[in-house]
Amino acid sequence: MNDVRELLEPLKRLHRLIRDRVVEECERSSVAHLSQVVADDEGDTIFAVDRVSEELLIEFIEREIASNVPVVMIAEGIEGGKVVLPRGADEVDAVWRILVDPIDGTRGLMYQKRSAWVLTGVAPNNDDATSLGDIELAIQTEIPLVKQHLSDVLWAVKGEGFSAERYNRISGETFPVHLSPSKAETISQGYATISRFFPGYRGELAEIDDEVVARALGAPKEGKAQCFEDQYISTGGQLYELIAGHDRFIADLRPLMRGRSAAGYPELSICCHPYDLATELIAREAGVIVTGADGDPLDAPMNVEADVAWIGYANRTISEHIEPHLTAILHERGMI
Repeated sequence: MNDVRELLEPLKRLHRLIRDRVVEECERSSVAHLSQVVADDEGDTIFAVDRVSEELLIEFIEREIASNVPVVMIAEGIEGGKVVLPRGADEVDAVWRILVDPIDGTRGLMYQKRSAWVLTGVAPNNDDATSLGDIELAIQTEIPLVKQHLSDVLWAVKGEGFSAERYNRISGETFPVHLSPSKAETISQGYATISRFFPGYRGELAEIDDEVVARALGAPKEGKAQCFEDQYISTGGQLYELIAGHDRFIADLRPLMRGRSAAGYPELSICCHPYDLATELIAREAGVIVTGADGDPLDAPMNVEADVAWIGYANRTISEHIEPHLTAILHERGMI
């Protein structure tokens, strides 16, 4: 398995196993059980529903992939954030580094509000210098709600575009599906969101959101909505919304809020991490423009600790429509 394409089918099988196992657990367990906190690891809080997927992860990769080539697996929930497989192998001998988020969007899924996603990105092993920009293969699989019978799988190999298929839980059928980012030229009447999921810093992020819209679209007209927002608490889900043409602009600027929390609120405690962006390659291969807060191509170390700010635009025209205003606002506020 020295060709990254050879990892696609095993990883698709892993994703299917995780998807099906988690849906089964959601069908038979209560919200109270699934939402129990079982650990607070380096990356994020771990809930009972997270353990369902983690039980499969190491055993499958060791059996199906690491039996052929040594790999470093990086994921939240693993002690130290990474493990070398097969057991006993030396990290320097690993061929691949596999970045995994077994369930991205746990909170929405465990309360049965919205789909979550299994995310995986694969990069050649370059020790701790390996970054998101090195990822050559990515796959993301939707974990649907119990009441939902369709779910999507997307994957991409660097430089080769992306593919998508849709799975029908009722019939067991899988069929290709065409997804395409929006071709709109502005955010007017579309979905445009600056993420502000948690208390403590939502006020300033909302101000930034309002300023971007005001500069891009001007003053609102009486009785007319300029644009809309969608606070989807899943980075993989947000990328999917851009790929599928549902959203036109999304920015997650939480790391820029360090030291800026409102009086009476605790310091910023949770941000987007690299594993949340393990499948950013798919969005880029689909034509979505993804950058860091500084406007440069997105990059971050492949670990579970780093805070990552990112911005996604459905197309180049939307980027040219929004980025100058957003950059100017962040500069004026001393955030970049």
